[in-house]
Amino acid sequence: MAILSVNIDHVATVRQARRTWEPDPAQAAIEAQRGGAGGITVHLREDRRHIQDADLPRIQEVLEVPFNFEMAATDEMVALATQIAPQSAMLVPEGRQEITTEGGLDVAGQRHRLRDIIRQFDDFGIPTSAFIDAQNDQIDAAAECGFRVCEIHTGPWAEAVGQSGVLDSEEAMAQLELVARAGRRVINAGMRFNAGHALNYLNITPVAALDGLCELHIGHSIVARSLSCGVEKAVREMSTLIERAAP
Repeated sequence: MAILSVNIDHVATVRQARRTWEPDPAQAAIEAQRGGAGGITVHLREDRRHIQDADLPRIQEVLEVPFNFEMAATDEMVALATQIAPQSAMLVPEGRQEITTEGGLDVAGQRHRLRDIIRQFDDFGIPTSAFIDAQNDQIDAAAECGFRVCEIHTGPWAEAVGQSGVLDSEEAMAQLELVARAGRRVINAGMRFNAGHALNYLNITPVAALDGLCELHIGHSIVARSLSCGVEKAVREMSTLIERAAP
């Protein structure tokens, strides 16, 4: 069964709408763990649009599960990550104008820079993950650079399901197969196969059933669901779907 790592960024998004102290991401992390989360993910963006620097130690203090730190490949974020020492650091592309991450990291186009970052993290014992599209050249480049984990971008799969409203449309099945093939290539290259982006209660099951999948990162849909039933129950419902789908 794949581990569910819950991204709590959008709890902070609601808080930052009023620049106040509630809702509290640290409390959301506590409730997510009660609901069965096997990890907690946060993305500290350069523009600090949701998670803030001060949130990081508060969240880490309450964690009994691994802490995954999403970050841009910048000197500022590398320095901060080595200070807070997460259980994993996931490098993602970042644009100031985007609403959310719009695609995978171009590992193939910046091998030299990324190798240097990975060496720095290796010195601190921090495993490094790459959030990438389901493309052979990006997977191969990630392996060459020394990434230990690849998280395959599931946005195209989610979009295909959303457009048709069903899980088995021709386009949806084609996108799912791309994720599955990418996962096999990641594993064959000696890296861990994770997946995430735009996954929700409708489209999660086929992805969670993929062979060799280690971890799923899900945030927005869980936070949205929690508005009606609470974080603990929302996470438990997602965890149950993943457990039932396990191959």
